[in-house]
Amino acid sequence: MMASEFDPVLSKLLTSLNEADNKLSGEQELQFLQSLLQSKEINALVNVHHKVAKIGKDDRIAPVLSASMQVALEILELLAPRCHISPVAKELFHLLQTPHLQSLMCAHDAVAQKDFYPHLPEIPVEMDEDEETIKIVQLVKSNEPLGATIKTDEETGKIIIARIMHGGAADRSGLIHVGDEVIEVNNINVEGKTPADVLTILQNSGGIITFKLVPTDGKMGQRESKVRVKAYFDYDPDNDPYIPCKEAGLAFNRGDILHIVSQDDAYWWQARKEVDKTTRAGLIPSRALQERRIIHERNQISKDTSGSESKTENDDFDRELIPTYEEVAKLFPRPGVYRPIVLIGAPGVGRNELIRLLSTKDSEKYISPVPYTTRPMRQGEVSGREYIFVSREKMEADIASGKFIEHGEFKGQLYGTSADSVKNIMNVGGVCILNPHYQAIKALRTPQLKPYIIHIKPPAFQELKMSRLTSKAISTHDETRSRGFTDDEFNEMIKSADRIEFLYGHFFDDTIINDDLDAAFDKLEKSVTRAENESIWAPAYWVQ
Repeated sequence: MMASEFDPVLSKLLTSLNEADNKLSGEQELQFLQSLLQSKEINALVNVHHKVAKIGKDDRIAPVLSASMQVALEILELLAPRCHISPVAKELFHLLQTPHLQSLMCAHDAVAQKDFYPHLPEIPVEMDEDEETIKIVQLVKSNEPLGATIKTDEETGKIIIARIMHGGAADRSGLIHVGDEVIEVNNINVEGKTPADVLTILQNSGGIITFKLVPTDGKMGQRESKVRVKAYFDYDPDNDPYIPCKEAGLAFNRGDILHIVSQDDAYWWQARKEVDKTTRAGLIPSRALQERRIIHERNQISKDTSGSESKTENDDFDRELIPTYEEVAKLFPRPGVYRPIVLIGAPGVGRNELIRLLSTKDSEKYISPVPYTTRPMRQGEVSGREYIFVSREKMEADIASGKFIEHGEFKGQLYGTSADSVKNIMNVGGVCILNPHYQAIKALRTPQLKPYIIHIKPPAFQELKMSRLTSKAISTHDETRSRGFTDDEFNEMIKSADRIEFLYGHFFDDTIINDDLDAAFDKLEKSVTRAENESIWAPAYWVQ
């Protein structure tokens, strides 16, 4: 390659190196750098850089949109329910999920958004030591909050901008930054005033609000995070006495998907609901703050509660993961590959009957793996039909080697479901139906299985009792004789369901109240269909 073909900047640098080489002949580093600058690869990269840098300046290569990946995700959601009826939709559905195409779209969006530029601090302006830069910012006041919070600097006692809410008026102006010192608001000097005093001035102001600010040193632009989380608790900022600014808070309910746009503050994150993509961000408690609150509440319960039963319950839930937020991503269905359906519920709630109805509808599609047990075979049982009967030594060895996806002990006997039996059902295109003890939930929630978990829940006491009497339901608590449920067993079923929901409710994809078997089965069918055909928010590590 001739020197004239090089990029002008590289050519100039190469000339300088040649001159240096004449004075420092034999330096290996110079020779290596010369060969690097003359390589086709580095010149091609520089050429690509120049092309990318022209985007936005040259209309011929301006991007049509800057969020092609988001558009692709929305198309996938529209295609998912049509894959089983349209070969074209199915082919496009698979094409849009190929890693190469998704990587290409991500690269396109990064270039279109100029996300490749480094974010460097502004070059400081030289000035006299005693001279201070002042900037005047004017914002038009409307019904929308300004989207900024203030605080008193602990060291200087001055009023400074504590945070800027993403998408708010202050953020959109691009003129107010975290760390800016507030000198005046509407020509009122704020020296010696508290943040509450300044907020009163703002609330009493109308029309245009004028700020006199001292810019912070080395301010950085705010980058919006791409993290999505599923909330595992309800939150109302109006009832939170510790939030820095109630007007800036974001209320949400358990199960809402939140877009976390900033985690810069250790205690207060900025977020917006995923369904409200155009609204400004609001303040929510961070994971660390919410965990501390839950631990404090549980400690108070432990102090205020007496009795051995209550103490045992507190010890149980203290050992569980504290539910606050879980990072999630969209999980799209794959035609022909079905996620296991896991039915969780209290003993006697009717899970076995619902599974029987599913199997009756389509025994080749809905398949329950035969569980293993160490208990003796009873009269009328056939090995491989009700259970696979094995010795305790054999089952303990298989458990130790990781061959069971879930297992437990009941009345001195081991029970469990082997991983191979589940895989075999999935490999033949079947929907694996699991009916484990609720304590197996965490063991089952793996990226390999990606289970769809449904809580089968009993109705209130009177409705539960009436429905079981009408259907002549048989108690599952007495193996010696056939009889109906007692009132104590109904109460225990409701108590157990409440406890399951308290401990693991944040893991459920759906909840079905089994007040009537036919109605519950209809809801189960719809839920299973959603699991097969619709995209859902799932733990992010399942998708990555």
